Amino acid sequence: MRHTTLIATLCVITLLLFAADLIVGGVMIAPGEVWNALTGGECTEATRRIVIDIRLMKAVVAVIAGIAVAVSGLQMQTLFHNPLAGPYVLGISSGASLGVALLLLGAPLAGISSAAASLGIAGAAWVGAAAILLLIAAVGSRIKDIMVILILGMMFSSGVSAIVQILQYLSRDESLKSFVIWTMGSLGDVTPGQLIILAAAVAVGLALAVAAVKPLNLLLFGEEYARTMGLDIRRARTLLFLSTTFLAGTVTAFCGPIGFIGMAIPHVARMLFRTGDHRVLLPATVLTGAATLLLCDIVSKALTLPVNAITALLGIPVVIYILIRQ
Repeated sequence: MRHTTLIATLCVITLLLFAADLIVGGVMIAPGEVWNALTGGECTEATRRIVIDIRLMKAVVAVIAGIAVAVSGLQMQTLFHNPLAGPYVLGISSGASLGVALLLLGAPLAGISSAAASLGIAGAAWVGAAAILLLIAAVGSRIKDIMVILILGMMFSSGVSAIVQILQYLSRDESLKSFVIWTMGSLGDVTPGQLIILAAAVAVGLALAVAAVKPLNLLLFGEEYARTMGLDIRRARTLLFLSTTFLAGTVTAFCGPIGFIGMAIPHVARMLFRTGDHRVLLPATVLTGAATLLLCDIVSKALTLPVNAITALLGIPVVIYILIRQ
C-alpha cells in the first residue's frame, strides 16, 4: 500500500513539474495560455510556437533523458555492487565524447561548419560509445570477475579522456567552443526527427531493463549465489550492457553528458521506497529520474545556466550523503 501511494505521489509530482516546465522560461507564460496553446485555443502565434516548438519539446526530452540515465545508473550499481557506479562507468560517456571530439575537433573534420557538425553529433557519439562497449565486451568475455571489468572500464575511460584532451589542446577556438558547449549538456537542441530516434532507442533500453529485473534481483546477493540459482551470468551482463548502451549512450549522443542523475537518483529511490526489489525500484527510478531532470531544467532556465551544472549541484550532496552514511 505504501509503495502504491508513493508511486501515485511521484506521478502527480512529475505531471506538476512537467506543467511548470512549460510555464517557466525567459518569458513567463500564464497556465491558461499554455493550455490554449496545447489544445488549439485562443492565443498568439508567438505563444503557441514557444510552448509547442520549444518548451514542450524540451520537457519531453527532459522526461526521456531523466528516465534513461536514472535506470541505467540503477542497473550499473546493482551489477557492480558499487554505490558510486553510474551509467557512464563503462566508459560509454567517454566513448561518445571521443566520437563527438573527432567530429568537431579532429582533422580532417576540423573545418566542418557548426550546422553540419550538429547533424553528425548523434552518429559520432553512437559510434564512439559502441566502440568502447565492444572493446569491454571482448575483454569481459574472458573475465569472470565483474570488478575487473569495472576497473577496465575506468581505465578505458581515462585513456579516451586523455585523447579528447589532446584533441582539445590542438583544436581551433571555434571548434573548441562548440565541443565545450556540447559537454555542458543541453535538452533544447533535439529536433523532432531526433526525438523519434531518442524515444525509440530509450524504449528498447527500457524493455531490456524490464527483462533484466529478475537477474538484477538475483545479482543483489552476489554472482556466486546467482549462479547457484541458475542465472547465466554472461547473458545477464550482456543484457545489462546493451540496455545501458541504449539508455545512457543515446542520451549522451543527443543531449551531451548529463552528470550525477544516474549516480544519485537510484539512491533516492531506494531511500524513498526502502526496498531492494527491482520490481519496485525500476518504476520508482523511472518516475524519480523524470521528475528530477524536469526540476533541473526549470532551475537551469530560471538561472540561465547549463542543465549539467544544475544536475551536479543537486546530485553531489546526495552522493556525499550516501558516502558518509555507508
